This record gives sequence, structure tokens and C-alpha cells, in this order.
Amino acid sequence: MANLDKYRVNPKKFSLKDFDTKDKTERNGSKEENEAALYELATEINALQDILHAEGKKKVLLILQGMDTSGKDGTVRHVFKETDPLGIRLASFKAPSGEELAHDYLWRVHQQVPKAGELVIFNRSHYEDVLIVKVHNWIDEAECKRRYAQINDFERLLTETGTTIIKCFLHISKQEQKKRLQERLDNPDKTWKFNPGDLEERKLWPDYTDAYEQAIKATSTVHAPWYIVPADSKTNRNLLISRLLLNTLKKMDLNYPPVPEAFKSIVID
Repeated sequence: MANLDKYRVNPKKFSLKDFDTKDKTERNGSKEENEAALYELATEINALQDILHAEGKKKVLLILQGMDTSGKDGTVRHVFKETDPLGIRLASFKAPSGEELAHDYLWRVHQQVPKAGELVIFNRSHYEDVLIVKVHNWIDEAECKRRYAQINDFERLLTETGTTIIKCFLHISKQEQKKRLQERLDNPDKTWKFNPGDLEERKLWPDYTDAYEQAIKATSTVHAPWYIVPADSKTNRNLLISRLLLNTLKKMDLNYPPVPEAFKSIVID
């Protein structure tokens, strides 16, 4: 297993070209061995998440961003497959509603952040408001830079009030996206996932790459760092994010609440 710090973004010298989408460093051995490793990681995550929920003090926010088909849904299924639903929550962000558009762009996001004792996964996030809107020129460069600063302030607010943030960019190649889109067309069980609009967005691949690169560079901070997750290999992706999350939970000094003194004398007949 590689040093996980190698995936952490250093905004002073960052380029997506420096991260190989085909990297399989986190994989080790046969398919069966990797599945066993993922199961062990999922079990450990479950155990620590149980303490997080029972303690009811700290909060964790896992943000998953990436191109279409990069595997955000798959990540959730595999990383949390052994986790008790109690205390975790998934929030997905699609096109904003009329009500949401009537407020500032962070309004709908702030409502979904974790409460004390909760682990929340964002499938897409507030970063859509500096990505798709930038690629389609719905905001200008000056507004985009203002939003970078506002997002940094927003995430600092969250961390200063007890939320630990992990931000993962699921990094796939254009060739791998083509393969996965074709699989959706060819497999009747997956065709429901196919959206013809994804092909129009695919034509803008260089623009999205540039938008992601700029956003990640501008918002990878000490309090809320970005990690680049090579994701052409689904197994590598799942193992890496599992290890990032597990390491984060281990560093949080989680403890079950102390047993109240009054409970110690209780005898149940």
C-alpha cells in the first residue's frame, strides 16, 4: 500500500497530469485478496462509525466529485457495504430547484451537512457551482474566483465547528469513460443509467478538466484538502477511498460515552 499523502493535493504545484488515472497502487494480489481487503476495511469503518455515532460530538463529511461514470455511486456501495445505516447519510446534488435558485448557491448545501455524530457522503456537492456553471459560461471568471473564496470560508466554518472534511476527486480517463458509457448502452440492466446528455458534456472534456484543475487548486486547504483518486480501476478507487476514510476516523480519537455512575448500580430482574 502506498503512502496516502501522495494523493493529497499540494496547491502550490498541482496538475491533474501528474496523477495517472490507471494507477493501481492500492491493489495487492488476486481479485479475491483485494475483495477480502475491502471487506476488512469496510468492517473497520463500520466499527469506528458506530463510535462516532454513539459519541455524538464529531462530524465527518466525505465529498465525492468526478466526471460522469467516475464511480461515485459505486464508491458508496462498496466503501459502506458493511456500515450500519444508523448515523450515515447520503446527499446527492442534481440541478437546483426553483426554490434553491431563489437562495444563494450554498443554501441547499448547508442544509445537508452532517450533524453531531453523523457521517455524510456528498455525491456531487457545492463544487458543481464552480464546475458546470463555469464550463457553460453561466458565471464569469470574477464570479468564479469569488465562489472559490466563499467555498473556502464555508468549509473553514464547518471544520471550526467540528466537521472533518475529506474531498475526493475520482480521476478517470476519457477512454475509460467511453468504455463505461458503452457498457450502459450494451447492458439492459444498466441502460437506465444512460443519459444522452452525457455525450454532450463529454464533448467538453478539456473544459471540465481545466475547471476541475482550477477549482481543486484554489480550494485544497489545510482544513479541507483534496485527494486525487485514480479511478480507472474500480477496485483501486474503492480501496484508496476506504483507506483515506479509515485513517481519518482513526485520527479523530473517537470514544464511546462513559458509563453513567447511576447505571453501574442498576440490577435488572
